[in-house]
Amino acid sequence: MQKTSISWTEKTWNPVTGCTPVSRGCMNCYAAAMANRFRGRQGKYKNGFKVTLHEDSLDEPLHELKSCRIFVCSMGDSFHEDVSFEFVDKIMETINRTPWHKYLMLTKRPERMAEYFQTREVPQNAWLGTTVEAAEYKYRVDILRSIKGSFKFLSCEPLVENLGELDLTGIDWVIVGGESGSRARPMKEEWVMNIKAQAEVQGVAFFFKQWGTWGSDGVKRSKEANGHLLNGKVYQKIPDK
Repeated sequence: MQKTSISWTEKTWNPVTGCTPVSRGCMNCYAAAMANRFRGRQGKYKNGFKVTLHEDSLDEPLHELKSCRIFVCSMGDSFHEDVSFEFVDKIMETINRTPWHKYLMLTKRPERMAEYFQTREVPQNAWLGTTVEAAEYKYRVDILRSIKGSFKFLSCEPLVENLGELDLTGIDWVIVGGESGSRARPMKEEWVMNIKAQAEVQGVAFFFKQWGTWGSDGVKRSKEANGHLLNGKVYQKIPDK
C-alpha cells in the first residue's frame, strides 16, 4: 500500500492495475497516463495500463495495523470485465480479514459490482461507490442503490457537466472534483453548487476535492493554485461510519 495525496482517503491499494475507457470521464485518465509512463519497467506497470492482477499485493493491508481509509484500485477498476470474480473474492477475503480498515471501492461498472454481490455479502467495512461525471451516467446511482451494502458513495469527478436533479436516496457521501492535467476540461461553479445544495437537502455528506486545472474564475492554472475553496470555504466532510 502507499500513502496518497488524494484528500478523501489515506492509503491506496492496487491488487488490480489497468483499465479501459467506458465513459466520458475516462478521456484524460490520470491513471493511464501514469501507468504508461512506467510501461516496460519492473513492477506493477510493466504492462502499462493493460488490466493486470497482482496476487503478491493481496495481503498488503494485513501489514498495516493502524486503522485507515483505503482506496481500492486507484490505478484500475476491481470490477473490470477482465478481473474474474474469483480474484475479486480474494480481495474481499483480505477486506474481511482486516475489519479495522475502511475500504473505498469505486467503479464505473456498477452493473458488474451488482452482479458480483448478488451471490455474496458486502463486507461491513467496504464502502461501495460509483462515478457519475455527466448526466447520462445517473443510471449508475440506481444500480449502486440496489446493492445491499452499509455505505454508498458517489464520485462526481471529473465533473464535466451539470448533473441536473439527483435522487440521493440510500447514498451516504458525494465527492465532487474538477479535472486536472494539460487537457483538462473546465468545471463550472454552478454545477458544483447544484450537487452541494441537493446533498444538503437530502442529508448527504458533501466533499469538494478540487477545482483542478481550471479555477472557479475560469482561469487555467496548476491545480494547487486553484485549490479547493467554494465561496471562500472548505467543504470536505467525511462520514464517520
